[in-house]
Amino acid sequence: MAEKEDNPLTDADEEDDKSTESSSDEGDRDEELVHDKSILDAALKLYQTVQNGFEDQSHRSDDIMDWWEIYQCKLGPRQFYAGNSRIFVPIVKNAISARKTRFVNQIFPQSGRHVEVLSSDDQRDAIASLLEYYIRKDKLRTRAMPALMKNGDVEGHYNIYVSWVENSRHVVSRKPVQVEIGGVSLDESEEDEEEIVEEEISHGFPHTEILADADVCVLPATSDSVEDAIAQGGSATILRRWSEAKIKQMIADEELEKQAGKKLLAQLRSTSKAGQYDKPDKMVDAAGIKNKAGRRFAQVYETWSVLKIKKRKRLCRIYFGGDDLVCSVKRNPYWSDKCPLISAPVDKEQGVFKGRSKVADVADLQYAANDAINEGMDSAAYALLPIIMTDPAKNPRTGSMVLNVAAIWETNPNDTKFAAMPQLWKDAFEIVVAAEVQVNKTLSVTPAAIPQQSASGKRRMNQAEIANEQQVDVLTTADSVTTIEGEILTPMLKRWLELDHQYRDKKLTIRQFGELGIQAEMADIPLIQMHRRFEFRWFGVEAARSAQQMQIQLSVANVLRGMGPQSHPDHQLDLQPMLEQLVTNVFGPRIGPLIFKPLKDKFSMDPNLENDYLLQQLDLPVHMLDNDPEHLQAHQKIMQMGDPSGSIRAHVMKHVQQMAMKTQAQAAQQMQQAQGSQGVPGGAGPGVAGRPRPGAINTAPRGGQGPPGAIHRDRLMDASAAPRR
Repeated sequence: MAEKEDNPLTDADEEDDKSTESSSDEGDRDEELVHDKSILDAALKLYQTVQNGFEDQSHRSDDIMDWWEIYQCKLGPRQFYAGNSRIFVPIVKNAISARKTRFVNQIFPQSGRHVEVLSSDDQRDAIASLLEYYIRKDKLRTRAMPALMKNGDVEGHYNIYVSWVENSRHVVSRKPVQVEIGGVSLDESEEDEEEIVEEEISHGFPHTEILADADVCVLPATSDSVEDAIAQGGSATILRRWSEAKIKQMIADEELEKQAGKKLLAQLRSTSKAGQYDKPDKMVDAAGIKNKAGRRFAQVYETWSVLKIKKRKRLCRIYFGGDDLVCSVKRNPYWSDKCPLISAPVDKEQGVFKGRSKVADVADLQYAANDAINEGMDSAAYALLPIIMTDPAKNPRTGSMVLNVAAIWETNPNDTKFAAMPQLWKDAFEIVVAAEVQVNKTLSVTPAAIPQQSASGKRRMNQAEIANEQQVDVLTTADSVTTIEGEILTPMLKRWLELDHQYRDKKLTIRQFGELGIQAEMADIPLIQMHRRFEFRWFGVEAARSAQQMQIQLSVANVLRGMGPQSHPDHQLDLQPMLEQLVTNVFGPRIGPLIFKPLKDKFSMDPNLENDYLLQQLDLPVHMLDNDPEHLQAHQKIMQMGDPSGSIRAHVMKHVQQMAMKTQAQAAQQMQQAQGSQGVPGGAGPGVAGRPRPGAINTAPRGGQGPPGAIHRDRLMDASAAPRR
């Protein structure tokens, strides 16, 4: 009943909910199906297909490990030159680090707003605050996204796995004993009246796991997406590595069938070599028990595919522990009935699921640069020492010719000459610089993205060239991060809300964007009703598109404001959405709501509730819609019982000052109405001081200076077109 009051439904929605609940078989999602003979045979047949899929992509996995060695600056067997020097030039690493920094900053703009929610009711801000809370809780900015960006460039593919995490803690706190005086609860100040309380605090949140591309196999390999592969009768498999403790936990949580789990543990504890067919550590080829340097672990396939259950096709999750060991077969445990794997290529190519690595296109240039620098440094070792040429027949004392300070060489100077090796290391460094320039061009890394890159050349770039490079950088970055926004982040937000709908069974009080320390900032997020009313997407990319777009919006808004109703008889002009977005983008989600407030946030707080906060020595502001005389009466009543901290007295003074301000504002409004308004729409009359004339594009007066960062209107251009050189 509480949920219906917080989020009421129409009659049609209620009937839809009832029909859904009556036909739902959610109780069967926890049923273990591995004991069914037909399902077990289908699972074993599926295992062979998955095994063949991992073997087919083994060459790709080998190449990816070579690309990771390039990023980690490790000299590999593909180097042509093998001399004394072992130097690695971090050209590709610098380029990928620059791309990672640029993309992450674009996805997470400085405004702090990342989610845009479209809703038919007034819970839009609550849902946005909930998702923003989960973004901070999951540490998406610092933990997940930098790793995902590097995985995409090195492996050519983005892979994330969305799940729900439950944590609990046993917290001990010291609480004062509550006493009541006149029906009002007061804290007892004596220390001996304190009470030690221990309570269990549990909280859950969605978790985003970054997966290596070699650990993911989607069949058929020609499908467009994970959903398309499963719809074609294929599968999506993630390779897991479980320790003994993890297997025990899975058995205790009933995620694995008990007997199959014990069999997996027995194989793990066995002293015999279970993995005789064991490829190198860099290859992930098959499920089973592995033994690497005395550390044993189980490689388990987590496969998602459609199986027939009671003559009906259902998406199932299967755990394979080996060729003949199926650890578990269950229906999809998530109510949304979606596979938790979200996967997309960096650059989509027709007819293939996985993308091509960015490092593959520049690997040969990196190898050439390494060979050149090592050859040059070997040459420099000889060039730094002189070559002494002497005639042994005319100089029999060559053994006494020692390089030392104030050494005496007993020989004829004409019989001994010095020579030097050519300084080939200079040519080697020129080769390295040329390779670096080509790598940066291929990976779309501009000089502005690498610190001090623009000043390292023979000539410094002028201001126009720097601005041009930055504009190209913005366009290329926006194109790259749009793929991440549409294919990864927006579906991830939907999965988060679906998991919240399934697992969160109580209201969650989180901090909304607003005034710090005020009761209005804390929002009780009710249980979410999925698949109706809400639509959302990742907004960070759009918020950081361009500053000139907001400048154009201001000019167009002023033109619209000057048009009369007769110019748009079938439409109503409402600038509120534009103003909300503009204020949020400019001032951020924390200061913006303080500047542009909705009326619903100005509702008065109950004076008795304010008394409870004031007794806890909290500094509460007053609201414009407060009934000041009523609040003063309630506060003065509680102030008679004592106000040692002075918080009640300070709050009473704020109400008195607000009453005076309301009186002055009312008098000023009446005076303004008597004088009449200026600046009539259409621009006929004189404008109001401090405001642009209605119907015109706002600009600085002649000889004046615009705001910092403003673009001259003659230089405004289409943000989707590259600037001319």
